[in-house]
Amino acid sequence: MAVSTRESERRGRRRNPGSRRLLGAALLVLLGAFLPWVVTGAGNVAGVRGAGLWTMYAAVLGIAGAIIRSHVLAAAHAALLAVVATALPLWQVLHLANLVGFSGWAPGPGLVLSLGGGILAGSAAVSLFRASRAAPAAN
Repeated sequence: MAVSTRESERRGRRRNPGSRRLLGAALLVLLGAFLPWVVTGAGNVAGVRGAGLWTMYAAVLGIAGAIIRSHVLAAAHAALLAVVATALPLWQVLHLANLVGFSGWAPGPGLVLSLGGGILAGSAAVSLFRASRAAPAAN
């Protein structure tokens, strides 16, 4: 049985680099949610005990967005992950600075990974939005 050109074209289609970037960002944020967000002399505070729980939820949506074939939906997932994963770590730092100042604590690796993953997700969102706008012109 002969395979139609449209079906063979669909099978051979490569994934957008934005999808791979989104998957990497989501994995960074997911890992960062479980690592310490705040390091103090009294001990570490894990991200999932606070705002990191919400970044974990957003990271799961980001993984789903990396699997979706629709560039528009994937871009929406990436944008949501970018907003959550950048806003919550920044809020955490500003909130702690307002409460106790900058002495006695330091940002942990989970906070830095979550923020970096959020920035990478923003880059993926822009790439996927551009791909969604260019896709109809190619057909």
